Amino acid sequence: MSSSADLYCVMGNPVAHSRSPAIHARFAELTGEHLVYERCLLPIDGFAQGVREFIARGGRGCNVTVPFKIEAAALATHRSERVRLAGAANTLVFAPGGIHADNTDGLGLVADITRNAGLPLAGRDVLLVGAGGAAAGVLGPLLQAGVRHITVANRTLARAEALVQAHADLALLQKTELLALTPQALEADFDLIINATASSLAGDAVPVPAHVLRPGSLAYDMMYGPAAQGFLNWARQHGAVPRDGLGMLVEQAAEAFALWRGVRPPSAQVLAELQATA
Repeated sequence: MSSSADLYCVMGNPVAHSRSPAIHARFAELTGEHLVYERCLLPIDGFAQGVREFIARGGRGCNVTVPFKIEAAALATHRSERVRLAGAANTLVFAPGGIHADNTDGLGLVADITRNAGLPLAGRDVLLVGAGGAAAGVLGPLLQAGVRHITVANRTLARAEALVQAHADLALLQKTELLALTPQALEADFDLIINATASSLAGDAVPVPAHVLRPGSLAYDMMYGPAAQGFLNWARQHGAVPRDGLGMLVEQAAEAFALWRGVRPPSAQVLAELQATA
């Protein structure tokens, strides 16, 4: 790293699979920004210490992935409205005045679904599977996209209910039906199913029954690459349109890059390049 390059990273556990370093390197190349972007594997109980050590090395900001998004929001000294609503952060900016937290996950998800996958969200019925930091980060932007109905399904019902309650005012403002259920209680089918759990990463079974899919439903796993393959195969076998989270990764990264650098990189070009080499 040259002395004049600004330092950024992605922090998580696991993190070896992350394509964020390649994406941000390409963004920097295309925009003329001078930066280095690393992977930082942290122990499960070592997030705060990892952040402190990265700042001491001169880090200017970081992306945060599983399982640290809720902890990232709590650690920050300044939080965006998206972070306050979600209780989770995926982007940190380190400045002399403290740590600013934002959440670009929902912006990236909505951009990928509407622009890249070509599915308008207005009036749609959505199933959001999971109630952790990943789900929390996208629920607000999904509500703001004008969907008709969202069910949050989670094995621990209390967590789904807490997430729904935190977004109740926004749902009322948007005139969107918002429910919390366990996967076993699901009876309806949906236009869009979003897997926001870590089930794919862990190699676990698909966390919802197949009857939630309508013919032609978009089945979206927020994971990408080999980790998402089981969910995508399940969706395809049941007549749905599968999509992994690579486009979301690129779009949320573009939002983070713009937050750090003040420049919006060409996300569509970078996504097309990544898909061409997959």
